[in-house]
Amino acid sequence: MIDITEKKISLRSAVAEGFVYCNPETLKRIRENTLPKGDLFGIAKASGLLASKKTSDLIPHCHPVNIDFFDLSFELVEKGVKITATAKSIGKTGIEMEVLTGLSLAALTIYDLLKPIDKQLEISSIRLLEKKGGKSEVQFSKFAEGSKAAILVCSDSTFAGKREDSSGKVIESILKDANVLIHEYTIVPDEPNEIRKKIEDWVASGVDLIVTTGGTGLGPRDNTTDTVKNLLDQEIPGIAEAMRSFGQDRTPYAMLSRSLAGRIKKTLIVCVPGSSNGARESLKAIFPAIFHAKKMMRGEGH
Repeated sequence: MIDITEKKISLRSAVAEGFVYCNPETLKRIRENTLPKGDLFGIAKASGLLASKKTSDLIPHCHPVNIDFFDLSFELVEKGVKITATAKSIGKTGIEMEVLTGLSLAALTIYDLLKPIDKQLEISSIRLLEKKGGKSEVQFSKFAEGSKAAILVCSDSTFAGKREDSSGKVIESILKDANVLIHEYTIVPDEPNEIRKKIEDWVASGVDLIVTTGGTGLGPRDNTTDTVKNLLDQEIPGIAEAMRSFGQDRTPYAMLSRSLAGRIKKTLIVCVPGSSNGARESLKAIFPAIFHAKKMMRGEGH
């Protein structure tokens, strides 16, 4: 199975439909509820519900998921029965396979219950109608594309050439993957004046996003968080909370980070840890939804 450890927990939903076609006489008996094997839709619904819960047992690469809601509805149409399946889940991966599996078994159950009286049954057009959540939610991506960002590595040892920069490169890669333009990528010592000057220059040039890395810990030279905090027009606690929560699920040390986020004029600034893993996990936690802040800062609401 693919690795989903870096995926965020979110609300996922899916809707699918399928058809069981039958002859007119069978359709008439369904309406009259005179079938030899009893309650057609009640049994089919139970079968679909049970099958949806067994999806990961049946499909090798399918991750087990919590199904928080699942429903099957049946409608008599001109040529047979239309089945609609709907499901919701709060988790790391989609729920479309559970919907398709439940619907398929409901269709097979209807086939089984009708086959004694109809030799021309046909299961047809099982398809996914809608999937929401996770990467299928693209509304934030349009705000990321074309945004201008700057990366500030705050590290005495990296500035002195004693340590190779890794977190800055990770940030650069993630930004480029989101189609964000890199305005500048700079390394400075963890000196408040150096940090302040660079940030003020970038804000004046109209950069949309500044990401600093390093200086968010508890060391005597970890000055980045305090320096940035004094520059903020508005702190955005939820961004830092999201980063720490995501990180805490992966390492017990995330709680020691003083990561920070806020707004300076029309520029969003985010301070992430100096380790490559810390930087990666922090941005994974907030991308691409963070770019919705651009719309809000323009006064366009949510």
